[in-house]
Amino acid sequence: MGQVNLSIPRNWGVAWTDTACVTLHLTFDRGTLVLRGLPPPPSIARLPGLIWDSRIESHRAPALRYREIVTGLRQMATHYVDEVLAPTGSLDTFHVPELRPYQHAALMSWDSAGRTGLVVLPTGSGKTRLACAAIAACQVPSLCLVPTRVLLHQWREEIARHHSGPVGCLGDGNHRIEPLTVATFEGAYRNMVRLGNRFGLLVVDEVHHFGCGIRDEALELCAAPRRLGLTATVPNGEVLERVIDLIGPVVCELTIGDLSGEWLAAFDTIVLTLRLTADEQCRYDAAVARFRAVFDSFRAFSKTARWSDFVAMASRSEQGKAALAAFRYSRRLTSYPEAKRTAVAALLARHRTSRVLIFTSDNETAYTIARTHLVMPITCDIDRAERDEALAAFRRSELRALVSARVLNEGIDVPDADVGIIVGGVSGEREHVQRVGRLLRPAPDKRAVVYELVAAGTHEVRKANERRRALAPAIHDAKCSR
Repeated sequence: MGQVNLSIPRNWGVAWTDTACVTLHLTFDRGTLVLRGLPPPPSIARLPGLIWDSRIESHRAPALRYREIVTGLRQMATHYVDEVLAPTGSLDTFHVPELRPYQHAALMSWDSAGRTGLVVLPTGSGKTRLACAAIAACQVPSLCLVPTRVLLHQWREEIARHHSGPVGCLGDGNHRIEPLTVATFEGAYRNMVRLGNRFGLLVVDEVHHFGCGIRDEALELCAAPRRLGLTATVPNGEVLERVIDLIGPVVCELTIGDLSGEWLAAFDTIVLTLRLTADEQCRYDAAVARFRAVFDSFRAFSKTARWSDFVAMASRSEQGKAALAAFRYSRRLTSYPEAKRTAVAALLARHRTSRVLIFTSDNETAYTIARTHLVMPITCDIDRAERDEALAAFRRSELRALVSARVLNEGIDVPDADVGIIVGGVSGEREHVQRVGRLLRPAPDKRAVVYELVAAGTHEVRKANERRRALAPAIHDAKCSR
């Protein structure tokens, strides 16, 4: 038999076997690994993810398990040829960016964990720069995944500051693969069966989007032995377990509270607890009662069920549909009641010389504020050219305020602002951290202020308490040090 195929640089960190007695061949096949050769030792079946494929009379596993399988083969002293990775070139023209102390600590934690794992840093703390440093440290073909087309171009621009070679692009109508390529989640999902063995490092921005859907396959079909996941907030429960399986464990976690005042701008949070009118409160209570009558009955028999399970069940009966309608109506009542309308007007008047970001729970509220106060809306209905023009005008202080429901939460490089008005939200802690992070670009003597409008006597009180806990320092629990 021939010698082991060393088509991949040894400094990628994978264990290889040099021998003339090779009996097994490990190859990449459309997002999976195929282990061929007879007779394989019985212990082979115990390797992670391997199952017997009777169609080809060989073992097969998801490409995700590449590193574990190679390590297992080496530990078993099994002779094999590894022909999985087919690198697209080298990255010796990538320069290490200058890092802040906490970024350097995060990179060291990731490196110590075998260059696999999740780094949790708040919005505005430089996660893209950290990713560039990781790419420079590995010096192997790298694929960076981002959730939106806007981030696709922002990442390419940031990478170009440290890399003199071409940067590939997969998404937004482009399909150019280079040793360093940036792709949207959708672009990766559609093409990973062909590209899953061409990169040694996989970087996933906003990794919290994974762990609960079909797009997880984009990570399963990739054989990259090095993985870096970036997010501002850690997912919970089963989603976190799934993300850890796809990327690796949490290796560093810092919050806004850890970095504000030194590396991020200091800020104050002011919670304005506002009362509904008597009529609004009556309608809210009635809607909640209609919803709870059905929901509490469902939970009594399905204590571990998810919200999606309830929605599926409720959609099958008229009573359930009425409960869902009542739930949505209660949320609409709290999204922009009379007291919030008055508060927004007063806050805009008070901060007429500041640059203000207004966040709402829905586009309808965003457009209402835009019409009432002549504020530029940034929504999914605004095309890219108009949005970029508005952001540029905001940066030049020609526009003093912007209002958005979800678009400004992540994926857009928002110019410096110092006042935030959170009128409403729907996605809990993660959304809140992202919104507050938009205000914390450091500047000399800057102290941002965040107003949170909360309807008293509603679900918003509990949600607001949960969101604020996400901003607290996590120094004692942090997985890396500053």
